[in-house]
Amino acid sequence: MSNLLNPKLFDQDVEQKPTRHGYGEGLLELGEKNPNVVVLTGDLAESTRVQEFSKKYPERFFECGVAEQNMTGIAAGLAAAGKIPFISSYAVFSPGRAWDQVRVSVCYSNLNVKIAGAHTGVSVGPDGATHQALEDIAIMRVLPNMTVVVPCDAIEAKKCTLAFADRPGPAYFRFAREKTPIITTADTPFEIGKAEIYFEAGHDAAIVACGSLVYQSLIAAKELETEGVKVTVVNNNTVKPMDVGMMMKVARDCGAVVTIEEHQIMGGMGSAVAEVLVANYPVPVEFVGMPNCFGESGQPEELLEKYGMSVKSIKEAVRKVWARKQK
Repeated sequence: MSNLLNPKLFDQDVEQKPTRHGYGEGLLELGEKNPNVVVLTGDLAESTRVQEFSKKYPERFFECGVAEQNMTGIAAGLAAAGKIPFISSYAVFSPGRAWDQVRVSVCYSNLNVKIAGAHTGVSVGPDGATHQALEDIAIMRVLPNMTVVVPCDAIEAKKCTLAFADRPGPAYFRFAREKTPIITTADTPFEIGKAEIYFEAGHDAAIVACGSLVYQSLIAAKELETEGVKVTVVNNNTVKPMDVGMMMKVARDCGAVVTIEEHQIMGGMGSAVAEVLVANYPVPVEFVGMPNCFGESGQPEELLEKYGMSVKSIKEAVRKVWARKQK
């Protein structure tokens, strides 16, 4: 395991915090540093953790109500006037309901709008299928000019928020609802477009993960090591632009890859990795994610188990791709 990760990562009492907390903390820091940063939300200030920004910088906060399409248009106008707008909502609403405005008003004009999509994946839990965004990576990564990042924990979410303010152009990042174990530290490297190896026990297979399931991937890798299967785990936080060099490196070193994401398998991070490998260095690939269906209400851990995104499912996928590699 990288010595730049949380040393208590594998402890039972590892600290946990929702990734959206890091977003809120990052915005507060940006508010002080950069007077051009503005924040918009669609009646979800508390839930998306922008409430503190609204209190400290009310003149730079815009409550747009339940009107995500209009909110995106307002953000585009603010960006055209030189501001750096951060849109904050649930991902099923933004970008979900506002995709046309994101495509035409933001991406077509290559405007400096940052879109934060909260409550993604089945770990949203009891809110059910209508609020479990599982398609957002797919619909955003296909847009020209768009950057797509999936932070693995609250610390990385804060770093991403700060980095987006300095990176011109449209950008999207997604957050889970539930608390996520703190994997990284303030010293852990983070750069948009650069994947990092977080665990390297051996080269039987490579696990390429993003978001909240990076933690489950690390737990799976640790358990597999004790069972004689030695893998490498990559935190592939940037889906677009993809770190092609890292994907080719682990494909060459390991000869087999498993992609892990809390998103539909089709069109997501795994598909993006497969596109890179098919074009550059084809190896056996297995995909862990949502299997072409909608979610349902339930406890997060129960839903991850049911839909094949638990530690057990990750280990099974690794064993499967390892067996394919040996044929």
